[in-house]
Amino acid sequence: MSDEDIATARALVRRLGLFADAGSVPVVRLGGLTNRVYRVGESNGAVCLRIPGKGTEEYIDRRIETVAATAAAKAGVSPEVIHADAATGVMITRFVPEAVTMTPALFATIAGAAARAGHAFRRLHTSGAVFEFRFELFAMIDDYLALLATKDVAFPDGYHDVLKEAEGVRAALAARPVPLAPCHCDPLAENFLDTGERMWIVDWEYSGMNDPMWDLGDLAVEAAFGEGQEEAMLRAYFSGSPSDFDRGRMVIYKAMCDLLWTLWGLIQFANDNPAEDFWAYSVNRFRRCKALMEAPAFAGHLAAIRRGP
Repeated sequence: MSDEDIATARALVRRLGLFADAGSVPVVRLGGLTNRVYRVGESNGAVCLRIPGKGTEEYIDRRIETVAATAAAKAGVSPEVIHADAATGVMITRFVPEAVTMTPALFATIAGAAARAGHAFRRLHTSGAVFEFRFELFAMIDDYLALLATKDVAFPDGYHDVLKEAEGVRAALAARPVPLAPCHCDPLAENFLDTGERMWIVDWEYSGMNDPMWDLGDLAVEAAFGEGQEEAMLRAYFSGSPSDFDRGRMVIYKAMCDLLWTLWGLIQFANDNPAEDFWAYSVNRFRRCKALMEAPAFAGHLAAIRRGP
């Protein structure tokens, strides 16, 4: 973390009058693929400061994000929003003390973590909150493709062939619509904070009204869940075994989230985002999507969706 980073963070909290000692308050850089995120302050008085990254204004509406983050906090699944500026994208939330920022490895080793994530999703999805954005998978794919058409970037080999095969998924989901729920829609493992008793969810940039099974399927991919973890999350969410229809949608969305986020990775690559190797990120996501769609069980889950509840 550079001196400029520290100075920027301190200047922002000083402007908002959040700390009496803003000129010397401790600042720690946290994770983030597209944004700069800092913990400012210590102990129970600390806050989390998010400064948006380059190019994010092309595909994120900060006003809609603020509405969702505030509603999620009211539902008890996300920290309190202290400040949000839709014009600049700067957001400050209450820092959750004694919480572990999750990773796939921690989800695999911390007892009960997958189940606590399932409970958090259930609390969110049944909260009655109404998010302003409608997360529409195939519409977002079309939007990302249109954006990529303006950039000099190639696609992983075979992407458009798999996209054509996904038309069968589009038709099955359209034929069996489900009630929409407020969803996170981008459940990276790192967007979960675990206290050991409760799982918090952060970062509402892509949130919207969606099929709730998207959240479960996407987390299963992002956190590299094994079968046991998936089952623990599902059973916690449903307070028992899910139906074939619900399980089928979760599995289908595991493939579809990779199909979508492949394009997101290509946008980051085209924007020269230095956070990681986004070409490799995109290629790996696409390969995983293709492998799941080619697996024998995939057709059975698609058939379960076609049959309906």
